[in-house]
Formats: sequence, structure tokens, C-alpha cells
Amino acid sequence: MKTPVIQFGTSRFLQAHVDLFLSEGDPARAITVVQTSGDASRSRRLAALAAPEGYPVRIRGLANGQAVDETRTVTSVKRCLSAATDWPEVVRVFVEEAEFVLSNTGDAGYQPRPEDGERAYHPAMSYPAKLYHLLAARHAAGARPLVVMPMELVVDNGKVLKEAVLAAASAQAGTPELLSYIEKDVVWACSLVDRIVSEPLEPAGAVAEPYALWAIQKGAGVVVPSTHPAIELVDDLKEIERLKLHILNLGHTVLVDIWRRQGGEGDPIVREFIARPAVHAELTAIYREEVLPVFAALRQREAAERYMAVTLERFANPYLDHRLADIVQNHAQKIERRIGAFLALAHEVGEEGRRGRLGEIVASVAG
Repeated sequence: MKTPVIQFGTSRFLQAHVDLFLSEGDPARAITVVQTSGDASRSRRLAALAAPEGYPVRIRGLANGQAVDETRTVTSVKRCLSAATDWPEVVRVFVEEAEFVLSNTGDAGYQPRPEDGERAYHPAMSYPAKLYHLLAARHAAGARPLVVMPMELVVDNGKVLKEAVLAAASAQAGTPELLSYIEKDVVWACSLVDRIVSEPLEPAGAVAEPYALWAIQKGAGVVVPSTHPAIELVDDLKEIERLKLHILNLGHTVLVDIWRRQGGEGDPIVREFIARPAVHAELTAIYREEVLPVFAALRQREAAERYMAVTLERFANPYLDHRLADIVQNHAQKIERRIGAFLALAHEVGEEGRRGRLGEIVASVAG
């Protein structure tokens, strides 16, 4: 069976996000999943992902105030390969079958590695270097260009990945024709993904919240692989990025700050912590008094109000054991990116007076 989608990464997020959407979408899409890590211990997961009967995704949480607890079956994954041991078959699928390239290779996926400079393919190469070799093979075979849709949580991920692949091509002394093919013919889409996937199921599958989003920015040649309620083709991805970063992510960081100011004791779960009246009151006051006015200045007040309501519902998910101890990792960096950047945005739109508690949080880690 031909698979028009080739996906790099086997994470539980992908299993409960795009793999589910493409199983349910119109048209349903067949996927070849490629494991990029070379971790032999995950061989059982690979086999289970492509099992003919599919694998389960359990959706648990709140949607429009109603409890949701249901299980869906994902049947989109038809083949699983390893970039370490099945590279010739990966190349064949990429050249002969693929129309869309998806990836979620983690924070380190784009980082250059010493092996990137080797002429021949090496399993330890970074994802952009691997992708360069695959695009070179596709170009050499005369196959038509395809759509690359990275899903890593990197701003302008399509542009960033394109530049990284071009850098790999230049380092490999790729021909002008190949460089032109990569730069002008291949379609590089920017996207943003959002869904909390709380725990894995064994040997494959995951537990996820009801909320899900895959926003893809419009552009020349950009098409969605399937129609699904969670897939949106949008004019401006930055509007959605701001909502996610400065409401959802900012809210997580505010909750961590409140917990730390209270002594950082225990191992609280987000839903239990935000259920405390004083915590809920402080967070909602920050949203209404310091955050929403900035979005109003950006003419996004209604969208921000809706997203804030959804965010508070997600925080209250009765089935999600989302621990503050997990969110606290890299807390200072998160304050800078989520809150410091928001205050800079407030200054840009003439709302620099909106420092309040957020300003105190930034000051707490300054210097």
C-alpha cells in the first residue's frame, strides 16, 4: 500500500495528534512512520503502531463544560521504519510515495551534529541533514516536489527547517539545480500544534485532552493533507502563536511562580492547584487586568477571551495529571520567553503600564 505521508518521529504526541487526524480525516491518509532515534528498545512500539487493527487514543477531559471520556482507534499508520536500519527503504518511500513530509523530532532535532559533514548518509546526522539526503535522492530520481510540514515547536518552523536544509546542502556542495529545487520547488509550510498528551499507552497509543489544533499558515503551494475539525489553514500564524504563548504557556508559568512563592512544597497537579480559590483568583486577575488589554490593543480581544476560557477549562481537566514539577523545568527561560516577551509586546502596543504581577515575576529572575 502506498503511503502519501511520511512522518519522522514516533512520539505519543504525534500518535494522538496528526496520526489520529489523518485516520479520521477526509480523505483518510496512509502514513509511513520513520523512527529517527535508532533506539532499538522501541521496536515493540513500531510494530504496534502499524498493526492492522490500529492502536487506541483515549480522549479524556472537558469540552464546553461537559466531561469527555472516549477511545478512538488510529489506523492511518501502515508502515514503520527505522532511519538507523531501514534507510534504503526510507529513501524508496520518500522518492516513490511521499507527497507530504511531517516531523516532530524534539528540541534537539534541528541541532547540527558532527556527522552532518559526511558525504554519505549516517544515522547520527541531524534531521535537516537527513532530509537533505532524501531531497537529493528525490531530485535525482526526477520526482515532483512535495510539501514539507514540520511540527516542531519552533517559531516559523518551516522557514527554519528550510534554511537548515539549505545549509546542509551548501556544506555538501550540492549542485545549483538541487539548491534551486530545495529553495524554490519544495513547499515549506509553517505550522503550530497544540494538544496536551498526558501519558502513553503500551505498546502504542496515548491519553490526550479533547482540545486539539494543527494550524497551518497559508502560502504558495501549501495544502492540507486532509480535512479535519482540528486542522486549520490560517492567514496569520502569529496571531495563534501569541494566544498560545501568552495565555496558555504564560498561565502555566504564572502557576509555577505562585507555587514557588508558596514554598514549592508537595507535588501539586495543575487541576488541583488551580482549584484553590486564591490561586484561581490571582491567575484570572492577571489574565483580565494585564493580558486581555494587550490583546485588545492588538484587536484580538474576542479571540483572547475565547482562548482564555478554553485554557482555564484545559487547566481544570479532571483526568489530566499535569504536575507543576514538570512545568517548572527551565523556569527562568520560560519566564523570559512567555512573560518577558509579553511585556515587550505590551510596550510596543502602548500598554506598557500592564506590568503588575507579571513585572514582579520577571524581576524575580532578573540578574
